[in-house]
Amino acid sequence: MKKILLIEDNQEIRENTAEILSLANYEVIEAENGKVGVDLAKKENPDLIICDIMMPQLDGYGVLHMLSKNTTTSSIPFIFLTAKSEKEDFRKGMNLGADDYLTKPFDDLELLDAVEMRLKKNEILKTEFQKSVQGIDNFIQEAKGYEELNKLISDKRKVTIFRKKQHLFSEGNYPNNLYFLNKGRIKAYKSNEEGREYITNLYKDGDFIGYLDLMEEKAYRESAMALEESEVYIIPKEDFFTLLYQNRDVAGKFIKILADNLADKEERLLKLAYNSVRKRVAEALLLVEKQYKEDPNYKSEVSITREDLASIVGASKETVIRTLADFKDENLIDTRGSKITILNATKLERMRN
Repeated sequence: MKKILLIEDNQEIRENTAEILSLANYEVIEAENGKVGVDLAKKENPDLIICDIMMPQLDGYGVLHMLSKNTTTSSIPFIFLTAKSEKEDFRKGMNLGADDYLTKPFDDLELLDAVEMRLKKNEILKTEFQKSVQGIDNFIQEAKGYEELNKLISDKRKVTIFRKKQHLFSEGNYPNNLYFLNKGRIKAYKSNEEGREYITNLYKDGDFIGYLDLMEEKAYRESAMALEESEVYIIPKEDFFTLLYQNRDVAGKFIKILADNLADKEERLLKLAYNSVRKRVAEALLLVEKQYKEDPNYKSEVSITREDLASIVGASKETVIRTLADFKDENLIDTRGSKITILNATKLERMRN
């Protein structure tokens, strides 16, 4: 049963609306003013919010503004109720991120149609699309089904093949695209004045690349280079911002995808700062193996140059080579050229923790 939060200061309207929704088999939570409504939204996490605009203490615009700033409530579909029908009010509500707008008085069918349509669209965007070109394309195509996104041009996006050691972008350049890695491996790295690299991230199939600088509209703070021949899906900046700014559901879903990447990166940087070299090498080996394991063609060994491994660890190549030799003597790994086979992942896991 879908849960709906109804925020309305007029008791008669609130009770009548709640009755209509309850008869349609929705669970209804009632709030008599905006302040109570905000608290209930955070506590109950409803599937949809219906909110009056003109209310004492905190009006509907204030409610929407406060909820949009909270990560747990920002993606909840939001429908405004108002006795006003001026275009200025409509525009203000939609600019703040409202999903729909009903003018009082409204009939039963008008209310239920708006609720059903909004819930259906939200379910579409909650779908866990496959992390592939087809999955991302499905996601964007579903988003394009919304009236406000029907002008989104999809034929600009295409898959581009990047050869080994070819750059997607370089530190200091300004971003024009969002990159989605369909197949292959990409490294992101920073270089110091002496030209030494530190790898800040390793990207695998299904990862977005270059989104932070694009969202902040700043020059790239790192470079991205293909470690092997890679298929990259390029989404033009204009298309990405259309998705991000014009639809709260799309923005919420995308932010959730990115949050996982940021958490992993933050954890890696903390370990780099405080862990010993042995722990950092163990961490790097397990990180690379994890990426390879997600490849269906994984054959129990990973291939990475000692320079790239040293760039992940944040140590000299010589130090990493010595540590790998120690690991080999301890039967933790086996090496053959640039290929490394992990023999005892459990012990490496204990070591890094």
